[in-house]
Amino acid sequence: MVGIGEGEPERRPGEQIVSLDGGVVLPGLVNVHHHLCQNLTRAYGPAQDLELFDWLRTLYPIWSGFTPENLDLASRVGFAELLLSGCTTTSDHHYLFPRDGAPDLLDASVLAAQDMGMRFVATRGSMSLDTRHGGLPPMSCTQDEDVILRDSERVIDRWHDPSPYSMTQIALAPCAPFSVTEELMRETARLARDKGVRLHTHLAETRDENRYCQEHYGCRPLDFLERVEWTGPDIWLAHGIWFDEDEIARLGAAGTGIAHCPSSNMRLGSGVCPVPALREAGSPVGLGVDGSASNDTGHLLNEARMALYLRRLESGAAGMSAMEALELATLGGAACLGREELGWLGVDSAADFAVYDLHGEIAASGAHDPVAALLLCGPLRARTVVVNGRRVVEEGRVLTEDLETLLPRHREAARQLVERAG
Repeated sequence: MVGIGEGEPERRPGEQIVSLDGGVVLPGLVNVHHHLCQNLTRAYGPAQDLELFDWLRTLYPIWSGFTPENLDLASRVGFAELLLSGCTTTSDHHYLFPRDGAPDLLDASVLAAQDMGMRFVATRGSMSLDTRHGGLPPMSCTQDEDVILRDSERVIDRWHDPSPYSMTQIALAPCAPFSVTEELMRETARLARDKGVRLHTHLAETRDENRYCQEHYGCRPLDFLERVEWTGPDIWLAHGIWFDEDEIARLGAAGTGIAHCPSSNMRLGSGVCPVPALREAGSPVGLGVDGSASNDTGHLLNEARMALYLRRLESGAAGMSAMEALELATLGGAACLGREELGWLGVDSAADFAVYDLHGEIAASGAHDPVAALLLCGPLRARTVVVNGRRVVEEGRVLTEDLETLLPRHREAARQLVERAG
């Protein structure tokens, strides 16, 4: 962004002036936790009423059939859904690399993001601890640790752009304490720091995870992280529900970020993230739509609405304001990703913004506070979305993908994926 202010801007040769009259303009929303591939298993019947561990066990056999073509389709649908909500930057925690599958699976989502104009932080996830050795996933969903580390280095060298305003970055993201070994966690942290990339994982999402860590590692999840060199401001954690007061203080002192995923946490009955305590302690907190099989949508403005209402349910109507919820969806997410140029509008910020037209929305008709109306009157679709100065949504339509062609292909891939799993 080179300027912001009042008055008619001076038009330079080749420039186009776009009127946003009547719209509410927000900085591009930032999504800090997703599993794009999972939108191929949305609302899957056998998993609808299960808590996390059983939910995962039900879906692993289906996910073990993922192909690069699946991930390309799922990513494009996921990016379109996010863009239409006003989200301009997303991370994706892709940890599903079938043992017998293509070695370059992550690349499909990176290429899709580049095609569609989405600012993208792709995290190279991993699972190495299968059921034979006390882990949760089956062997078909895991990889050998030397394979994981080699491919982690490959995707960083190929795709990671550390420069300001970068459109593509890589982070490393072992899945969770119940699916990777201590050694992989430790070696992944060392590789990430050697390469200058960030780290991400699930932590303290459920009581089951806490029990698993006590039984297998003799400690709580955060103690496990500290033991394997996972502390510091270069880390953000998904969910962060079951921390005690001492652990919250330790996370804040370390500057470790938290991806709050309220819809997923409610959908799976996992619990409630202590957002105010974490922020007060010093932890950046952003929002994540999480996987589209545990949410089951990718509307980031709706995630801000859910964060707002969940907090109010806990502590009363004054527990969180609409502006505070929007801050989680913008500046909070940018801080989790270490991206100072994102989440705000002004000189030197990224040219990422979303425009919402309240005049055309029946749900917002008569609203007195246009910013609060974005959440209180229901999550709205964006009219216009600009990423890195490029219009990618106009009049509520994605410009960078043909959804009429894409969606039938995506639906058929979802059907075949489940059918192949038997």
